[in-house]
Amino acid sequence: MNLIFEIGNTTNKLAVYNKQQKVISLKSKEFTCEEIQEKIASYNIEKGIICSVKNLPEYIFDLICVNMPKVHILSHKSKLPFNNEYETPRTLGPDRLAAIAGAYLYFRGEKVLIIDAGSAITYDFLSGNNYKGGNISPGLSMRFKALHKFTSKLPLVSISQYYSNPAKNTIEALRAGVITGVTYEINEYIRTFVKKYKGIKVVITGGDAEFLTSRIIAKTLYMPDLVIEGLNYILEYNV
Repeated sequence: MNLIFEIGNTTNKLAVYNKQQKVISLKSKEFTCEEIQEKIASYNIEKGIICSVKNLPEYIFDLICVNMPKVHILSHKSKLPFNNEYETPRTLGPDRLAAIAGAYLYFRGEKVLIIDAGSAITYDFLSGNNYKGGNISPGLSMRFKALHKFTSKLPLVSISQYYSNPAKNTIEALRAGVITGVTYEINEYIRTFVKKYKGIKVVITGGDAEFLTSRIIAKTLYMPDLVIEGLNYILEYNV
């Protein structure tokens, strides 16, 4: 069995796969050593992969490597199933590599726009076997925090379904401005790619993807496990 461990900016994911079949999937803001040991103790883990957008905590590596024959740390040096045309592969986030691999797994040979709506929003373009590049934009929470931090009086607000547009008060003005702005941004990215590339698939993943999906006009595939699916694929590809 395969152990998949993704360390994100705000959320960590732990999953176990039996070949291509997901057995368990868990997420937490921070897993403790005890939690990890408890969750994987009953499985015969033969190999694992770690994907971290932060400096990897040493205890995580030590914990996962104990009694596990093969552990792969995803990086720009990893063998990938697609051609990477990014000019600075060292700076390309491993979570983006995993999402691209997940899209390649499901839509091999096709054109795919991959939208990962997390702490940052990334837009990555896969064309056949080639990763062509992508863009990075602030995510919803980051935009709310920036408005609060870089102004004197604007409060820090959170994501909510409930606001008027145009807004009738400052709390709603912040929500309407940020959420509507992100929605317009995503819709315009999709419109531009769909117009330019006939038959392109559009997939969305990430922590805010479910919230945003209902606001996207075009046909979009919501794939919440795209990154861990891609990690499992890369693990099998490298071992």
